[in-house]
Amino acid sequence: MLRARLCDLSRRLLCSWAEAVPVKPSGRFQSAGLRSGKRALPLPSSFVDRHIGPREHEVQEMLQVCGVLGMQDLINKTVPEAIRLERELVLDEPLDEQTLLKRVAELARHNDVWRSYIGMGYYGCTVPQAIIRNLLENPGWTTQYTPYQPELAQGRLESLLNYQTMVCDMTGLDIANASLLDEATAAAEAMALCYRSGKRRKMTFCVDENCHPQTIAVVKTRAQSLGVKVVVGMHTKFDFSGGGVCGVLVQYPDTNGHVEDLSYLTERAHQSNVMVACATDLLALTYLKPPGEMGCDIALGNSQRFGVPLGYGGPHAAFFAVKTQLKRELPGRIVGVTKDALGSRAYRLALQPREQHIKRERATSNICTAQALLANMSAMYAIYHGKEGLWKIADRVHRATQLLAKGVRDSGHLLESESFFDTLKGKCRAGSLKNILRKAEEKKVNIRMYSSDHVGVSLDETVTDSDLEDLLYCFGSNTALDDLAVDNIAVDVLTENELIRTSPYLTHPVFNSYQSETELVRYMKRLENKDVSLVHSMIPLGSCTMKLNSSVEMEPVTWPAFGNLHPFAPANQAQGYVELIRELTDDLCEITGYDAISFQPNSGAQGEYAGLCVIRAYLNNIGQGHRNVCLVPDSAHGTNPASAHMAGMAIKIAMTDKKTGCIDVDSFKRLVDDCHENLAATMITYPSTSGVFEESVRDICDIVHNAGGQVYIDGANMNAQVGLCRPGDYGGDVSHINLHKTFCIPHGGGGPGMGPIGVKTHLSPYLPSHPVISDLGNVSRGQSAGPVSASPFGSASILPISWAYIKLMGSQGLRRASQIAVLNANYMACRLKPYYNILYTGTNGFVAHEFIIDTRPLKNQPTRVEATDIAKRLQDYGFHAPTVSFPITGTLMIEPTESESRDELDRFCDALINIRKEIDEIEIGLADVQNNVLKNAPHPQSIVVRSDWPYPYSREKAAFPLPWIVPTNKIWPAVGRLDDTYGDVNFFCVCPPVESYLEEN
Repeated sequence: MLRARLCDLSRRLLCSWAEAVPVKPSGRFQSAGLRSGKRALPLPSSFVDRHIGPREHEVQEMLQVCGVLGMQDLINKTVPEAIRLERELVLDEPLDEQTLLKRVAELARHNDVWRSYIGMGYYGCTVPQAIIRNLLENPGWTTQYTPYQPELAQGRLESLLNYQTMVCDMTGLDIANASLLDEATAAAEAMALCYRSGKRRKMTFCVDENCHPQTIAVVKTRAQSLGVKVVVGMHTKFDFSGGGVCGVLVQYPDTNGHVEDLSYLTERAHQSNVMVACATDLLALTYLKPPGEMGCDIALGNSQRFGVPLGYGGPHAAFFAVKTQLKRELPGRIVGVTKDALGSRAYRLALQPREQHIKRERATSNICTAQALLANMSAMYAIYHGKEGLWKIADRVHRATQLLAKGVRDSGHLLESESFFDTLKGKCRAGSLKNILRKAEEKKVNIRMYSSDHVGVSLDETVTDSDLEDLLYCFGSNTALDDLAVDNIAVDVLTENELIRTSPYLTHPVFNSYQSETELVRYMKRLENKDVSLVHSMIPLGSCTMKLNSSVEMEPVTWPAFGNLHPFAPANQAQGYVELIRELTDDLCEITGYDAISFQPNSGAQGEYAGLCVIRAYLNNIGQGHRNVCLVPDSAHGTNPASAHMAGMAIKIAMTDKKTGCIDVDSFKRLVDDCHENLAATMITYPSTSGVFEESVRDICDIVHNAGGQVYIDGANMNAQVGLCRPGDYGGDVSHINLHKTFCIPHGGGGPGMGPIGVKTHLSPYLPSHPVISDLGNVSRGQSAGPVSASPFGSASILPISWAYIKLMGSQGLRRASQIAVLNANYMACRLKPYYNILYTGTNGFVAHEFIIDTRPLKNQPTRVEATDIAKRLQDYGFHAPTVSFPITGTLMIEPTESESRDELDRFCDALINIRKEIDEIEIGLADVQNNVLKNAPHPQSIVVRSDWPYPYSREKAAFPLPWIVPTNKIWPAVGRLDDTYGDVNFFCVCPPVESYLEEN
């Protein structure tokens, strides 16, 4: 009963959407004793044992090192009693791996995959098996982190640079970023860029009515927060003469398939200093004149059809390119070319890669990471096919569309445009619509419905002769496909209107060297071998939770039943997803203490933005719309103030106590008193970024609620809470939940991620809506904060990962994972305490699941060693660095997670302890202050094997500093320490010139 009450609202959010074909687990799962826990034949091991690193005897030894009586004693001394969950979570009994695969296979069978020709930015594509097997299913690619330590990330940085080069070539623009979340949010970023780029604020943004509907809706959501007026209409009728328009967005080809030259629009807009953003399609641009050649300032779109499955909406990499003069305004991450300390070419994230932590509310966007894994897939797709292969695919798609158009016309239907690439919109012959839809259902074909008599069809590379014949049958064509093919097709209107592309693209050798599978696989492996991922060693990034992404959890991601569904397919074709999302909703509500979940946000930062928009919508609806102040602690993630700014809030900083790292309650009270009439919300990270469970968290929440505000609890550190406490119980009104952290979706080298938000009952009507999938249960179209993503359930195809993790772990397993995460952090802190200052601990002297070591004193001592030096030296020991200089400059924040073994924890501690001894050598004069193993770190293989060793210490000390680091297991950094200054001065963000490429290869 308790579980039913807690999750009833979330069920209602999905029930009306799902009612077409209710799915229930089959009898064998219902009768399998899932909740009883009784087994006649106990399993020899459980998934929990595989997921958690330390063995039980090691746990007991580690508890002794921490000086506690047992696990419960540690938790009692770490988690405040006032918020502790004193019962088990009500979840299904855990499944073993084989039973889970049977269960998820059953769900997959309830997804009925029809051929979808709906379009709207989503297309079927053929993903090369070489890319699926060697990249998408390869933990060497999926378990990397965002490349903040570029010496250990040269492979994926090169691949992302290939992606940027591909986008620049295809769009005809100068600079592209390394991906955004989806096409609709990329359009919103374009609107924001236009808004902030002028010398004076222009408050109107025009959107052509023939953009995709989800794009228009997301732009409106973002514009409302900024106070920008969005005018939707025909771009030919927009009036730019008044001087108040900052930009205009058009679609090319448009949502109806029409293609026209945009040069007239750009000329007219530029005369009034209005920027032009063009949402476009990469495959079309192999065939059509690119936006840059027509004067567009910005080009954006979805690169999904370049080798990424539909996935019921995602994840997909959006692309974004601009003219050179806008490079400082470009949102997201940009890969640039620089050189290392030895003068070798290298790659890095350029233009302030952690911008939010530097500029905070003044950041250009709140984007932390995006869709790196999917961008890499699209880049490899372009590399595999090359220019000629892509053109052949495009020509085949266009040829198929021409054949279909002739058959449709000959059947008496009226096409709206004769200028098209792959999409047709037509008015059906009188009285024929019902018959068309009946035949489409008979053939299991989805087409786009516009109105009572208009339909649309978008073709893609998967279309075969048989598919065309079925479509012709649906439209009542009596002409055989063979007869259409040999019949003379009229002169292509695209050619008549000079819309065919004549400019070169993808000329760089990287796009012309790997068209055989042998060469492509070797290239992907060469890049992979340059990087460090979880297959090599622990990645102890504080506040990033780099835990195990198990093979069984990842297994369903590439199944066609999950990957080949269009996001706007009818609900009765997606019943497997319906049931999975319902179950995941119930489980997350129980785990967090919230009453409803929206899966629409595609990242943690987008979850922050969505949650704050929900708060704004709620306050507006209850007549408190004047409340616009958001209180953000000075220790918060940089995305917090950036998200609050995006949501239209004024930010005031709440100070933390420098001795404890906790929010100063008295100061916080005074801050609330000063702005109580305008207080909208506060954003709290819990446990705090200081690495402690703050005792005053309930008091902080009460203070805000008593002043009429709402409490946003950042879910970045949820990995320390599952089964121990629940944010919805101790005062949270809304949180985002990082499924790519706590719930095992891999980071992919910088995305994908998922940041669904959980809310209490009073906020549920204001959750994100969607303009295409309109029925989202209790979400009110009139009250909703509006859509924040292109698809209604965000990156739906990776939700099975988190669903599987919860089903495999069960209540006790999830609680155990949180306990071990806390134990591992405290064990490491105890080992390192004699050598480094642990900056913050809780009331009883313990840390949460992460902790900060303070290296600032070393910089001021004669050693002059900085946190960066230690981070780079760790690479020589085979480790990725902890989080550097966050939340405090000059510190290292370490989060080991529950998945690392005691041996790995000890190896990392041994590395840091030995580095401390190396620092001591500098202090006592045994090593030079500037020319030492730390300042020269890392030491790549290229320098170690040189005949002229240039350093005063031995090669062995540089490359093999501890006995367990030997040639057979050595992890080498690909390059030496990067020269950031050179990269800033010589800004270069596409593939290096052909000469240097050929020389390297």
